Amino acid sequence: MSIKNLEKYLPENTLPHLKQWFGDHYIHIKITRGRKSKLGDYRKLPDKSHEITINSTLQPQLFFFVLTHELAHLIAFENFGGRISPHGMEWKNTFRMMLLESISVYSEDLKPIILQFSKSPKANFMASPDLVRYFQIEDYEDESSYIEDLKIGDQFIYRKQTYIIEELRKKNYLCSNINNGKKYIFKPLARVEKIS
Repeated sequence: MSIKNLEKYLPENTLPHLKQWFGDHYIHIKITRGRKSKLGDYRKLPDKSHEITINSTLQPQLFFFVLTHELAHLIAFENFGGRISPHGMEWKNTFRMMLLESISVYSEDLKPIILQFSKSPKANFMASPDLVRYFQIEDYEDESSYIEDLKIGDQFIYRKQTYIIEELRKKNYLCSNINNGKKYIFKPLARVEKIS
């Protein structure tokens, strides 16, 4: 897929950045259906070309952010060699530099969040509560809440199962499944439906 074909998924003014980052690399870009397990993925192929997959369901700014994350893998491996840690310092520094280079692409309300994130880029998008809140706020109906917005003792539905919040453990929540009595740990930004 050529860079030009990506335009419909991207915010305005991203092509100059992508052309610079793509350079002479041969990159296969695959646009996938929405995956719950990941937003994007990078692999170096046996023929020395590169493959990046990205979910088609992402908002344009998030699509560009994820593409930048995956391209940072490619550039870090090319610059520092294949033995570096996938999300080690080389990748973090590369990703940070790319985010700062392209900060003008993001909307004014998102820029401060991207700048804060760039100070210490996380491997997993879900590890950045501000980014998760920013991009998911429109994706859910009003009855959906973050578990961190509920109180100890509140009941909620998650994947058609009913739970009760028992306690906060560090940053995570220990919850009991009312149907089977088993206990589960939930991350603070798990999306759940509160039972009133």
